[in-house]
Amino acid sequence: MTEDEVIAEFRAADALLEGHFILSSGLRSPRYLQCARVLMNPARAAKLTDALAARIPAEIRDRLDAVVSPAMGGVIAGHEMGRALGLDAMFVERPTGTFELRRGFALKPGAKVLMMEDVVTTGLSSREAIKAIEAAGGEVIAAASLVDRSNGKVDLGVPFFPLIRLDVPTYEADALPPELAAIPAIKPGSRAAA
Repeated sequence: MTEDEVIAEFRAADALLEGHFILSSGLRSPRYLQCARVLMNPARAAKLTDALAARIPAEIRDRLDAVVSPAMGGVIAGHEMGRALGLDAMFVERPTGTFELRRGFALKPGAKVLMMEDVVTTGLSSREAIKAIEAAGGEVIAAASLVDRSNGKVDLGVPFFPLIRLDVPTYEADALPPELAAIPAIKPGSRAAA
């Protein structure tokens, strides 16, 4: 899929939002891709994750044992990526504030894992998920996401494969441009603002 085709899928799902948004990282942005809306349609979710799976080099795909994603936002994306790759999909969650595998999920020692996200902005959740996967005995050999909002700056310590890179400015709450400061901020994501 081309970048225009991916954006068209987000627009068709009313998932490309404009306004003043508080991201999970606490940063502010004038645009937001609501992956939950684009993933709510199973055919669209399959189309996007199939396209992303095809971008992961065969030498990585062929080594993978599982897909693990961070809850909440990455759960559907991770499940769909597991389907696309023919692998089990699990998720880590924060019952006490730190990501961990629960619900009977387990990784065999040394299992090769793809960490799958919906959106990466600062990489904080991704790095926390990778740490939890490693603590559970897995080895993250690559990461993927539907959207890279980091403007290409994120370093997850492993090869990273986004379906689309969305270069949208982000701002600290105390450094907003006047046009953004004039609009009420909303928090559309899954995690409380930092």
